[in-house]
Amino acid sequence: MNTEHAKIYLRGQIDNYLAEKGINAKHHFSCLNPAHADPDYSMKLDRAHMRVHCNQCGADYDIFDLIGLDYGLTDYEDEFLKACELYHVQTDSSTVEDAVSILRSSMPFAGARDKSRDVAAYIEEAHRHIGETNYPQKRGLSREVIERFRLGYDPEYSRDTGREIWHALIIPTGRASYTARNIGPSRDRYRKQGPIQIFNKSALRSALKPVFVVEGELDALSVITVGGEAIALGNVENYGHLLKLLETEKPAQPLVVALDNDEEGVKATEKLTEGLERLKIPYYKFNPYGEHKDANEALTADRENFAVSIAGAEHIEDEAREAEIETYMQNCAVNCFQDFLNEISSSPLRPFVPTGFQKLDSVLDGGLYEGLYIVGAGAGAGKTTFVCQIADQIAAQGTDVLIFSLESSREELMAKSISRLTAEHEVRDGSSVGLAKTARDITTRARYDGYSSLERELINAAVAEYRDNRAERLYIREDTGRVDTAQICDTVDKHISFTGKKPVVIIDYIQLLTLYTDGAADRQAIDRTMLELKRMSREQGLTVIGISDFDRDDARVFTAKEAFSESGTAEYSGDVLLGLHLRGVDEPGFDAESANRAFPRSMELQVLKNRTGASGDRIAFEYYPAYNFFREQ
Repeated sequence: MNTEHAKIYLRGQIDNYLAEKGINAKHHFSCLNPAHADPDYSMKLDRAHMRVHCNQCGADYDIFDLIGLDYGLTDYEDEFLKACELYHVQTDSSTVEDAVSILRSSMPFAGARDKSRDVAAYIEEAHRHIGETNYPQKRGLSREVIERFRLGYDPEYSRDTGREIWHALIIPTGRASYTARNIGPSRDRYRKQGPIQIFNKSALRSALKPVFVVEGELDALSVITVGGEAIALGNVENYGHLLKLLETEKPAQPLVVALDNDEEGVKATEKLTEGLERLKIPYYKFNPYGEHKDANEALTADRENFAVSIAGAEHIEDEAREAEIETYMQNCAVNCFQDFLNEISSSPLRPFVPTGFQKLDSVLDGGLYEGLYIVGAGAGAGKTTFVCQIADQIAAQGTDVLIFSLESSREELMAKSISRLTAEHEVRDGSSVGLAKTARDITTRARYDGYSSLERELINAAVAEYRDNRAERLYIREDTGRVDTAQICDTVDKHISFTGKKPVVIIDYIQLLTLYTDGAADRQAIDRTMLELKRMSREQGLTVIGISDFDRDDARVFTAKEAFSESGTAEYSGDVLLGLHLRGVDEPGFDAESANRAFPRSMELQVLKNRTGASGDRIAFEYYPAYNFFREQ
């Protein structure tokens, strides 16, 4: 294959190359620029020019560029040879030389890439001048470190400085890349040249002690000067580049995350450690700087103490293990015994919240306690209505209720509550529910002209009771979009902070939560959601009620305990499981159609699980669907 054909053929393999990387080039995909964390899928294949282009960062790569990024190559010849190897193209020395020449001449940014050898020569030339400045020594760096990392000095640095002349410390970061650090009075300090590199990344493979992950190259050099080992991101935003590197290059030693002591450093630490956990890479968070901002500041301020802190990292694994052992031993009953006795002493004072349904409260030992309660039923059984009625009754007793409505609007729930109160007023007065109003009756103003004076009085009384006795303690957050348990926890924290009260938390309904959708199947996502809700109830000391929608067509399903298996770990995570179904649905000869059409509808709530009490109890209810009203029998 001649030179031109080889070039054209290899460039035409970009579709296949992307596919081998697991990328569907028919659609936009995440940018391949290692320096660009791209959650918006901004890169697309331009087939007309056989290149990929990012609309956000402007990265523009052909197959040779991509091979260079993936295999750590910076020279055209190496990239071309690697492409030939990958796609079985036979070459000879003249073909390679010609192809490289053609590639260089046809690349839009060939000039900068073609200077890799010049950059290496520049780095060596700068190193020969390092004796002309004492700046590295003023920053506390040892002669051994200066020589090991070939630090250099350029008294007339002007690249990308806007015609300003710098006295620059040159810190090599790769064979063809470096950081220029202005050591003059200007506040403009840094220029990066060449591809993004993790400084001293070879330490990931060769280190014999834990490796510090720091922000700047001077910080890494400072750690190494006092006997530690370190790599540097080069910029706080480059944590994504390190994570991408670690996907294929697992470190030989644990990492010690020690970014700058500032707001940006804290944020980057959180993102970096999340990525390290995802990759299952051992790491520790450690601050060896004390009150200082970074490693170099700590070195120059108090070299001895800084050296002691860095040396301590060699034992960080042992210390972490000792702490882990101590934490584990707290599980021993003898270490928990006093807490157990204190719990017994305080148990008479342990708060509970009555549901407002007397028979249900009796079964639940007075009402709702701290823990996770799950109410499950098939579609149309009235589970949301039932739980919202409990919410109204709890609020009427003076307890805050925080409802996360993932399906219904706030106005819809308020209208249903007022409708329910019209039915309650009728029943309370010993009447039938003939004058009671539906939610639509309440919200449709045009119907009011046809109401009798008694009907208007009933509506006004229900509105007044809702406003005066319930509304002040009901907090309804309508989340018909995406919501996860992190948002729920945050809202609960705010409620407690702003009001000073712990609310009963209601989630309608669990299957609509979107926690942990990072590729997990629906069942797995629900499992993890349940565990998060359980953790929140335990840590905050809250009653959390989750409504669970069974994967069935109608309300006629019998809610045996096994039905909750469709809701992931609800059967195991929930402290109390309550199943709602038509009364008699589990009896032979049951006529489900007739029972479903009856008014009121005969329903039954069964206690399927009660972690601290008896289970199996069944409580009969009359259900008036039109008026969103349940009444115990």
